[in-house]
Amino acid sequence: MKIMHICGARPNFMKIAPLMRAARAHASIEPMLVHTGQHYDERMSDLFFRQLDIPAPDLNLEVGSGSHARQTADIMSRFEPVLLEHRPHWIVVVGDVNSTIACALVAAKLGVRVAHVEAGLRSFDRSMPEEINRILTDAISDLLFVSEPSGVENLRGEGVPESKIHLVGNVMIDTLLANRAKAETSDIVASFGLVPRGYALVTLHRPSNVDEPGVFSGILDALAIIQQEMPVVFPIHPRTRANLTRLGLASRVAGLTGLRLIDPVGYIEFLKLTSEAAVVLTDSGGIQEETTILGVPCLTLRENTERPITIEQGTNHLVGVNSDRIIATWRSSRAEHRAPKQPPLWDGFAANRIVKILADA
Repeated sequence: MKIMHICGARPNFMKIAPLMRAARAHASIEPMLVHTGQHYDERMSDLFFRQLDIPAPDLNLEVGSGSHARQTADIMSRFEPVLLEHRPHWIVVVGDVNSTIACALVAAKLGVRVAHVEAGLRSFDRSMPEEINRILTDAISDLLFVSEPSGVENLRGEGVPESKIHLVGNVMIDTLLANRAKAETSDIVASFGLVPRGYALVTLHRPSNVDEPGVFSGILDALAIIQQEMPVVFPIHPRTRANLTRLGLASRVAGLTGLRLIDPVGYIEFLKLTSEAAVVLTDSGGIQEETTILGVPCLTLRENTERPITIEQGTNHLVGVNSDRIIATWRSSRAEHRAPKQPPLWDGFAANRIVKILADA
């Protein structure tokens, strides 16, 4: 059985790694990896592939950046001849990026079966491009692999047949658990002169947070207070860094001596930074899941989340972007001592379950 796996952006790499590993170990499956090149930072892509032991892609479409419409169209036009040439039995798409919907749509129109990993997640906020990608990918997929119970309920509510829905666990957590021991050996925390549980970690990349001057400025107001009491480490997305200059915020950030802007780091280094942080402030979806397993307080700088189990069972707090609310929740989280909880099937074997279902389909 020929199964073509699709990746395109950094959040995909952590999801595709365990899937490729499980597929390569299955005697009846011939796995193939296609990289769309949606995230084209060669240094960071190579680093993630090497650290996560992902095989070199069989094909790279080298799409690069662009508007949502142009990027999606470019992926589709470049992926169609690949699919026609190789004719896999299945394509596997992960997550909610443009590569996910673009490749799923091409496959569905050519009659190639589609499996969506991380299906059913819903923020119920259609101003998020990721939400549109999730809804449309689920609508045209033949198998839907779900990471948490809310996803099952969402798909049922949308009228998806039960035969398509499989609660299998979380492939992101497969990767975290497989690399946790390796991350423990990283010296990145010490190299920055930090002490465990003595610093905050920040990630920001969503346009709603970093493109709007009022919103971005308000978040910086909160970080300005936090950095007075503990170091704040901020691996900054290139687009976020550019916006600091574009929005006239660079000089203000330069005056915050406790706020340390660093270049993006590899998966292993970031896992180490996350696991030893006192608190994480983020607008990322995957980090909400990782902090749940690690037992690290997480302040999600959004008004909604497609991962409610991280609030119900984990350490996640949905705080929005109001600076006073961020500061208040940060203060209360410092007294928080939650033991890590493991949501159902977040046990490191989600990819094995997925591959078994595909092999039997």
